[in-house]
Amino acid sequence: MTQIICLANALKYGDRCIAGIDPTTGQWIRLISDLADGRITPEMRLIDGQEPALLDVLEIPLGGSNLTELENRSLLPGVWKRVGRVAPAEVLQYCSESEILHNAEKYVTVTALNALPLSERRTVQLVYAQEFSVCSKPKAQGGRSWKGSLVTKTGQTLTNAIITDPVLIDRLDLGNFLQTPCLVTVSLGMPHRPATGWEGDDPCWKLITGAIELN
Repeated sequence: MTQIICLANALKYGDRCIAGIDPTTGQWIRLISDLADGRITPEMRLIDGQEPALLDVLEIPLGGSNLTELENRSLLPGVWKRVGRVAPAEVLQYCSESEILHNAEKYVTVTALNALPLSERRTVQLVYAQEFSVCSKPKAQGGRSWKGSLVTKTGQTLTNAIITDPVLIDRLDLGNFLQTPCLVTVSLGMPHRPATGWEGDDPCWKLITGAIELN
């Protein structure tokens, strides 16, 4: 069993993508199921019928690291446990002040990511956001789609990244906005080319997969 501090429980193809920090190593772990796209279903993740929440300390049966992404760990059969919870201040130590996932763009191409040494290939990052703002537009099927923009205290920026944290989306739908500063988990999605007008390599878009208020 491996412990993680949950820092992302985000929407992924109708199910979830879950990631967190191993408190013994300080390294990121993203859970990958044996489904084709690696998503985590309710049968895999619910603990006594409840979703894992950000800042929960989870105990999860995991296999070894993926050979192409060190952060990816295979989910093994077994029961998940919630064994504790940490305060927001306790995860400040895991924030990175470097560029947000390798560059100042809203995406990283597959080619650029694969060109990096495996030890430097990051696909998920915790960011201290000095400023955080959102915008939205109606969805055809109802509700609203939300995007977030942030500025770190070292001046790194991310603009109009899609928010996939369902708890944050529900909160924003009710008109409750985040107080700053806050902690934001930014992850790379799977490669996705826009329907029209895209030239060049396949992009992996930066997504906001978790947000935690410090106050």
